[in-house]
Amino acid sequence: MDYLRNLGSAAVSTLVQKSGINLPFTLGQKVASCETFWVLYDATKRDDGSPVSVFEYDFVHPLNKPTIPLAKNALRKLRTIRHPDVLKFMDVAESESAIFIMTERVRPLSAALQTWASKSQQERQDWLLWGLHRVSVALAFINDSAASTHGSVRPDAIFISPSGEWKLGGFEVLSNPKDDNPVLYTMGGLIPGSMSCAPPEVKKNGWSMLKDGPNSAADSYALGLLLHSVFNPTHPPPETSEPPHPPPQPSSRGAIPPSVFPCFKKLLNPNPKARMTPKIFLDTGMAETAGEASGFFANNRLVKVCGGLDNFSLGSEVEKATLLRTLKESASSFPPEFASFRILPSLVTALEYGGASAATIVPLVLQFGKNVSPDEYMNILGPLIRLFASPDRGTRMALLDSLSEYADKVDKKAVVDKIWPNLQSGFTDTVPVIREATIRAIVLLSPKLSDRILNNDLLRHLARLQSDPEASIRTNTCILIGRLGPTLGYNTKQKVLVPAFSKALKDTFVHARVAGLVAFTATSECFNIEDVAAKVIPSIVGATLDKEKIVRDQAFKAMELFMKRLETHAASMPETAQVEGDGNASLVVPGGFTQANLVNSATGAAGAFAGWAMSSLGRKLAPGDLQSTIASTSDERPLTPSNGTDTASRTIPSTSFAQPKGLQLGGSNTNAKAVAVQLAEKVAAEEGGNSTWAGNDLMDVNADEGDWNVFESAPAAVASRFTSAADLGFGTSRSNSPKGEDDWGTMDTLASPLKIPTSTLWGSPRLTSRALSPQPQARKLSSMSGISPASSHRHTPISSSPALPADPDPAPKSICMSKEEKANEMARRKEERRLRIERLKGQKKTAVSAAK
Repeated sequence: MDYLRNLGSAAVSTLVQKSGINLPFTLGQKVASCETFWVLYDATKRDDGSPVSVFEYDFVHPLNKPTIPLAKNALRKLRTIRHPDVLKFMDVAESESAIFIMTERVRPLSAALQTWASKSQQERQDWLLWGLHRVSVALAFINDSAASTHGSVRPDAIFISPSGEWKLGGFEVLSNPKDDNPVLYTMGGLIPGSMSCAPPEVKKNGWSMLKDGPNSAADSYALGLLLHSVFNPTHPPPETSEPPHPPPQPSSRGAIPPSVFPCFKKLLNPNPKARMTPKIFLDTGMAETAGEASGFFANNRLVKVCGGLDNFSLGSEVEKATLLRTLKESASSFPPEFASFRILPSLVTALEYGGASAATIVPLVLQFGKNVSPDEYMNILGPLIRLFASPDRGTRMALLDSLSEYADKVDKKAVVDKIWPNLQSGFTDTVPVIREATIRAIVLLSPKLSDRILNNDLLRHLARLQSDPEASIRTNTCILIGRLGPTLGYNTKQKVLVPAFSKALKDTFVHARVAGLVAFTATSECFNIEDVAAKVIPSIVGATLDKEKIVRDQAFKAMELFMKRLETHAASMPETAQVEGDGNASLVVPGGFTQANLVNSATGAAGAFAGWAMSSLGRKLAPGDLQSTIASTSDERPLTPSNGTDTASRTIPSTSFAQPKGLQLGGSNTNAKAVAVQLAEKVAAEEGGNSTWAGNDLMDVNADEGDWNVFESAPAAVASRFTSAADLGFGTSRSNSPKGEDDWGTMDTLASPLKIPTSTLWGSPRLTSRALSPQPQARKLSSMSGISPASSHRHTPISSSPALPADPDPAPKSICMSKEEKANEMARRKEERRLRIERLKGQKKTAVSAAK
């Protein structure tokens, strides 16, 4: 059957397109064929895709040709009569073969009656009375305001809207006695089944006699028959519809409510002038006075709700509060279509354009919107989303508190374009409650925020809120950052998370500190292992000594989590990062500080660390710096005196550093000092203790950073006696010629006698390299007359600098000195050194002048 219906609608659309008509709709499934020669289709409006209904009248059908004027009358009346309870006309498409009238989406009353048959008696009764109320309002408008007669009030002329409201249609014979050609009085009998709803006077005298009677006479009688048919659909028509038209008996009431039955009898009065009009029937039902046959409309909850919604903006605050309370208490008992398409749009309109408190309306809007389909949800909640732009704090608070009920149904574009631009103003609101509610709302909306908002705009607001005066806001801000952590960009995680959580750990509010620790734990996977070791654990460790136990406990839990992660990573690392062939690969950590022999106590750790530091330092310096510096001045050679005496007793043994034993300060000075003493005694014996350099102290050997270059190039000083280089062990000597003459006589005037004090020869490492290292010296080769075998074998020039006098060891003098005394002593020595340097420069100039 559905296939045939779809095939029929497709055929109709094809025929219409061939006729050249531009349809404003797209035909869908065929709904029903009405007895009033109309075919009802579901359709879709082309402009916006909204659902509509289309009534088709086929001019080509043979049975429809006599009723073409009725179809055109229906079109004309639908266009001119506009009322909320009348079928809403939207558009029309006419051709030579058919008429297509587009109206709001409706369905026949007969289909709705079958659906409501399974409801409870009270629910069905409320719904039927509410529908009869809407029909009575429409008839009262047609009879009184439009001064017309409907003439065909029966179930086939009534339709049900998506909201469940009854809409009056069937305007084929609707006529005004003042019309040019009223069809009711001449063609009323052409309507199929028209005599079933005709009043007694029409059955007796025909439709023309209605022209002289009241406009409501025929409609009142048809309304009574409609009332009987909807309450008792399985019963036959009442006996009063047939001659001699006896009044209805109480036994024939059936399911008609007792309060309505008296009016029912008056509507079926055979006398047209005594018959109750639809207007009186409506007023009786809406009467609030207590009576046996009154108030059946006023006491109906659906009628009251519709009346309250229609007049919501004009009602008093008491009436609004009463209506909203009724809606809240009876929300679950309303028909689903009534709640979704009648109550919900009215509440949204009241919320958008003023009315009662938004805090009361918004929860109701969301409650009634649960039954709306996803496709229609945005159409209904669109005005609700626009309310985020409202400056009213009550409206904003209600929207934020109820966000959990509709956040998942709002698409990402609406969140980014409509909600977020207005929502972010809540972060800077002066009311703390609004700021806190805005923070909580971000948790629900974050999955639909763009990356730019998450990683930029939102974090700026949260950074400011971490310094909010309200402790609860600071705490919730930290919690929010923790929940957003996994969704942030990689670079944002590295820059934001640790500083944000660390700041929370310094908060004075205990729960803010707990939130910071929990956030660290929740986002543990967001930190790389280097950040865990360098940033996270140092930030958390201070909280282990917090004054509050709850903070300490959480801190230890967090530490345990991150330490396990570090241990797991460390276990997967190689034991060393050294590569074979590397110069440092041969270094072995001494002191037993290895993986197999870890220390387990503070004392053991300190000892192992000290041993490792000292031994490794010795191993680092000994092969290079110490050995190269000291070995160059400690060659094992004899100190040969000028008189050729035996030198075996004065041989200076060399000190070997091939196998160092750590950094042993002064460890090789004992033998060197003994040899220096012997050397000094020998020199003193030869010179008779009257050295010309004895009282000429050029420089304090303990002075810091002396200018040694000046002395290396200084001219030789004239002395009365000279000391042979062999006496100092450099392997050079003046040869004893048979004639007693020195072949290097010229050297006697250039060579400088060198006398090394015993206290400075080996005692100071700084002096060692400079006192004994070879120094360059200019010589005139033309003046050389001979050379001894020793000097030809090993030539070691001696520095022209004069020997330094033997100063007493200055170390004991400075042991008890204060800082000021040491500074003064140092200044004094520097001044003396400066004066000596100037004197040496003067001597050099004198020597150069004398040579010239």
